[in-house]
Amino acid sequence: MSAPERIPPRSVTPPPDAAGLLARGELTVRGRIREASNAALYCTVSYDGQEAACIYKPVAGERPLWDFPDGTLAQREVAAYEVSEATGWGLVPATVLREGPYGEGMCQLWVEVTPEAELLALVDGEEPEPGWKAIGFAEVGEGRTALLVHADDERLRRLAVLDAVINNADRKGGHLLPTGGGRLYGIDHGVTFNAENKLRTLLWGWAGEALTEEAVGVLEGLRKGLAEGGPLAARLEPLITGAEIDATRARVGALLASGTHPEPSGEWPAIPWPPV
Repeated sequence: MSAPERIPPRSVTPPPDAAGLLARGELTVRGRIREASNAALYCTVSYDGQEAACIYKPVAGERPLWDFPDGTLAQREVAAYEVSEATGWGLVPATVLREGPYGEGMCQLWVEVTPEAELLALVDGEEPEPGWKAIGFAEVGEGRTALLVHADDERLRRLAVLDAVINNADRKGGHLLPTGGGRLYGIDHGVTFNAENKLRTLLWGWAGEALTEEAVGVLEGLRKGLAEGGPLAARLEPLITGAEIDATRARVGALLASGTHPEPSGEWPAIPWPPV
């Protein structure tokens, strides 16, 4: 299946009950996203007079990873959406686990990106300009380095908190989707929720800084939802293991105890490769 000649724009405004549409609608495969590391199929989903574009990633198309159990990436994508919804921030497009043309897989709403929105940049100098946060220095060729920075953007800061909770091992620049409506979404959450610390991200700009009051309140809500018998714990139980839920509880507890954004541990590469 080849990529379509022209992929229609991603939906800016999610349809009402987007998750219900994704779960119950008829999936029609339109093409394949060639650059994806695992099988990712561009589809439309139709139900009861509604239609939307979506991505369908069948479990059968997942490549084995040495540090994650086989056939679990789709479930982890859905688990990331469930945690995002529990925060109230809505940082992950509607995502469900369902049967499709190639078996069970993850199905996620397709959202349109605003090309002119600049969230990452390479700049000269030792310190970032106002409005930017430093990530680190990067090779730019011919023995030169430049400072890699990300925007000092509250939406990114919320996403950094979410990534710390779900233990995202692959937050790249290409996984950040700003929309024309001022929303920001994060995608590609297959390598999350490992019981071991594997946080790898470009969003280190707030490392060691105090969490916002909003973030603390959200984390308190997550702690309640993740408690034994809590509503979030119940939604995660079919998707990840008990040990991974326990580790998620521990990460939330650690964030609240420290009151700060996490810092690189030094035990694991802090930035994913390639970073964008």
